[in-house]
Amino acid sequence: MTEPGRLSIIATPIGDADDISLRALRLLRDVAELYAEDTRVTADLLRHHAIPRSTRSCHDHNEQARADEIIEHLRAGRSVGLVSDAGTPLISDPGYRVVSLVRAAGFAIDVVPGPCALVAGLVGSGLPTDQFCFAGFLPASEPSLRARLADLAGFDGTLVFYESPRRLADTLAVIAEVWPSRDVVVARNLTKAHEQWLTGRAGEVGAALGAETRGEVVLMVGRGAAVVIDPDERIRALLAEGMDARRVRDVVAAETGLPRRDIYSRVLALRG
Repeated sequence: MTEPGRLSIIATPIGDADDISLRALRLLRDVAELYAEDTRVTADLLRHHAIPRSTRSCHDHNEQARADEIIEHLRAGRSVGLVSDAGTPLISDPGYRVVSLVRAAGFAIDVVPGPCALVAGLVGSGLPTDQFCFAGFLPASEPSLRARLADLAGFDGTLVFYESPRRLADTLAVIAEVWPSRDVVVARNLTKAHEQWLTGRAGEVGAALGAETRGEVVLMVGRGAAVVIDPDERIRALLAEGMDARRVRDVVAAETGLPRRDIYSRVLALRG
């Protein structure tokens, strides 16, 4: 009887192609089947390390079908490797469905640790690392962004996000409004030639961005100051400034960590 195969989740560099483990290189050479988020990106990495081999795609649009295919390889005793474009697969990248279905089917899974942008950004930020929350990509629309920040306002630690470079300035503008006193760090193009770190309050970091809209971004926000905010007083002050009710709701919810629904009820009541 054929011995079942194994699935290896292989971390690859986030920038510098030499940031890869010996074990990862061995598996990239030796697995019977290699699946990649973007075969062109992985081909560049394989070429850099003189590994001549073919790959198959596994991305958001075909992951379910590829999971079934991978399970068939494992049943036949063939080893399989899975990589994303950069960093550790599954972290804001495809692969969750594959791992979940492979594990449910009873096959062994190996994790080959290595680069991860959120960890690299966090440890170089100077922000507290004793508690942190990775919240993936922030919503693109402003109302959804404000709601997400309100949901995370009560977390007592460093918040870590991935963000599109094209949306970064707008995101920082909203953070500057709802969390004006929090420390913010932006890390762009980690381990690449044009690596950049920007630190300060959100307004300061936003002003320092310049016109660059390329490159991968890790956005980190420090914990809020331990201050007590009277929600009603804050609501009255913002209404007096002419802010509309929904924006008042989002700002006060983000500052206090209280439920948006409760804040909105108070806004309507105080507005009369």
